[in-house]
Amino acid sequence: MAVLLLEDVDADDVGTVGGKAASLGELIGAGLPVPPGFAVTAGTYRTFIEEAGIDEELFDAVDVDPEDSAALREAEATAERLILDTPFPETVREEILDRYREMGEDGEEAFVAVRSSATAEDLPDSSFAGQQETFLNVREDDLLRRVKECWASLFTQRAIYYRQQRGFPHSEVDIAVVVQRMVDADKSGVMFTSHPSTGEPQVTIEAAWGLGEAVVSGTVSPDNYVYDRERGAVDQVTVADKKVEMVKDEETGETVQLDVDQDRRNERVLSDAEIGDLVELGERVEGHYGAPQDVEWAIYDGEIYMLQSRPITTIREDAGDEAGASGGESRANGAGAGGEAEAAAADGDGGVTGTGPNGGTTASGGTGADDDADGLVDGLGASPGVVSGTVRIVHKLDHLDQVQEGDVMVTEMTMPDMVPAMKRAAGIVTDEGGMTSHAAIISRELGVPAVVGTGNGTRVLEDGQHVTLDGDKGTVRAGESESAEPGEEFEPVEAARPETPVKPMTATEVKVNVSIPEAAERAAATGADGVGLLRIEHMVLSLGKTPEKYIADHGARAYQDELIEGVRRVADEFYPRPVRVRTIDAPTDEFRELEGGDDEPVEPNPMLGWRGIRRSLDKPEPFRQELAAFARLYDMGYDNIEVMFPLVNDAADVEAITGHMREAGIDPEARRWGVMVETPASALQIEDLAEAGIDFASFGTNDLTQYTLAVDRNNGHVADRFDELHPAVLRLIGDTIETCRELDVDTSICGQAGSKPEMVEFLVEKGVSSISANIDAVRDVQHEVKRTEQRLLLDSVR
Repeated sequence: MAVLLLEDVDADDVGTVGGKAASLGELIGAGLPVPPGFAVTAGTYRTFIEEAGIDEELFDAVDVDPEDSAALREAEATAERLILDTPFPETVREEILDRYREMGEDGEEAFVAVRSSATAEDLPDSSFAGQQETFLNVREDDLLRRVKECWASLFTQRAIYYRQQRGFPHSEVDIAVVVQRMVDADKSGVMFTSHPSTGEPQVTIEAAWGLGEAVVSGTVSPDNYVYDRERGAVDQVTVADKKVEMVKDEETGETVQLDVDQDRRNERVLSDAEIGDLVELGERVEGHYGAPQDVEWAIYDGEIYMLQSRPITTIREDAGDEAGASGGESRANGAGAGGEAEAAAADGDGGVTGTGPNGGTTASGGTGADDDADGLVDGLGASPGVVSGTVRIVHKLDHLDQVQEGDVMVTEMTMPDMVPAMKRAAGIVTDEGGMTSHAAIISRELGVPAVVGTGNGTRVLEDGQHVTLDGDKGTVRAGESESAEPGEEFEPVEAARPETPVKPMTATEVKVNVSIPEAAERAAATGADGVGLLRIEHMVLSLGKTPEKYIADHGARAYQDELIEGVRRVADEFYPRPVRVRTIDAPTDEFRELEGGDDEPVEPNPMLGWRGIRRSLDKPEPFRQELAAFARLYDMGYDNIEVMFPLVNDAADVEAITGHMREAGIDPEARRWGVMVETPASALQIEDLAEAGIDFASFGTNDLTQYTLAVDRNNGHVADRFDELHPAVLRLIGDTIETCRELDVDTSICGQAGSKPEMVEFLVEKGVSSISANIDAVRDVQHEVKRTEQRLLLDSVR
């Protein structure tokens, strides 16, 4: 049979009808409200291409170099032509149309959704979900073409690239198609039946007016509702400013995007009763599958329909041992597609209200207690989590031994030498620093809760004092909290490696920043496409000596060995995914703190001084040893390592770099290497840099912003003017990406701004090759990229 009714299939039929159809059939069998429909089987697709004799030509056409953009475009076009131009066998044609006609009511044609259902969706180490097409409000005249377009979408550039990269033969992946009656939704959205990162009994629901495509694609910022399953109550409500909705045009039957009426834009989509009904259905789905679920739903005329359900793949294996952890998918953290809710103000009953996404409002249920009654200090919540422990004040490096497992380390600011103690600590508090400080970055990579920039932590907190640190809220309170993890039970990051989650498939690669080798396992477990920035300076500075002093005391080979050991740890963890290693880029004030740093110059502004490639070229002996270490790594077979050079200004810098590479035995034409674009000069001269031989350019937005706007981000008098989304900064980035695309040079971003939804959307629209985010932000960025790409695809279809 060419088609099977959804009610006749279940979870065992994935190979026949694909993951989506099998899941829908399973839900129907469990008695859940699912719109009726049928599946055009995967075997029908296979028979179609084989009996038409286009199978071999099809698979040959898409067997291309995935890094060749022109070849990918041609492969997609050829596959689409072969499938769309080949007529349906008459028997298959009639069977599909007959099933469709049975769905009509009162002599009227049914409006249906036509969705792809690939047989290889969401495998343990590869996710094909979301790569293929979906069409809404389809009627008979367009049905057969839409089915074939779903088949053809198995060979989009993104899908071809993904399978080639993952080593999946194109001939082994089939595709079914779901044809399902449309729910002309009044409201719709998504629901996570448990917390998508920690697995806690917390239901998160996103909702918007109209069809759910607006929520899934990121076109609209949805309301966000959090329901505490243990208390049986709505815990938090975030009402977004919902500017648009997707609905069916009554005249044409097409799906259109309309502006939401002013009186509904800031109106709450779901009542508490509707939330309760959704939660009940969600718990039934979770109970049926025996695992937390990601559910798409719709409400029409007061009735709830389940449109899709799949397991949540982002829950960490060790989540049950961590309290207060945050992260996971961006649509589950109260931010939706529109960003995080702004700081809230306490209301009369201990609840919280505030501004939600794009100007909406938030409200959360309170306990009536004042959580800050015992507050001691507050600052920026730089690394999430809530822990209790004993304060250990660190004024000098020789105090580090006092920090034991489970203590809360409190210091003016952290330095690379402190990393071993930071690994032992349950939490970290600093007087100075912001979200991009050393303490913030390292704490997030280690998964250690941290509060930075308190201003007075070392003066207010007392050694030996018991405190509770909240890395989400940025507070330190006296005493221990029942909701916190006791410090003495704190589990080091090496103890339990979480299973790598199934990542959303995106054409734009999402990579991860790594500062220290110790964070490699946690970074790899994010499912990132590789490392966009591995900072070598933390390996060097942790030696306690300047490179020159270390080489003088221990020899050049020993210095190379130290670098090799650190880089190998990360390269092994990610192999064969690429690891982009940046040569040393520490300012003189950091070197001055090390043994041998007495001769370092005292500079008024070290960030504008003798650092990056200018230092490496002026003082080439340590630089030569760095390159020698890379040459040895290549000889060991680490072909996934890419070298990146910081603070490059012009082609003269690049020419000097390539000369040193050749002297070290590295062929610039045989290895992938590139530069950081951190100055307006390098952005404006990117064409010259490309001609000089670079393979990629990576934006360092922290420096690029401060150099473009003349703003020192660490200067409190002007820090409020630091804006990575300033039009001037965006223009430099956008123009650079456009030029690089023309010259076949990859582009990426590894600065802090790459984790911001607005920057992600801008970069994807401009066509950036990859985005590298901090460890804790990778999942959010993956889904933000997916949403933006889906929106762009939808826009192109319309």
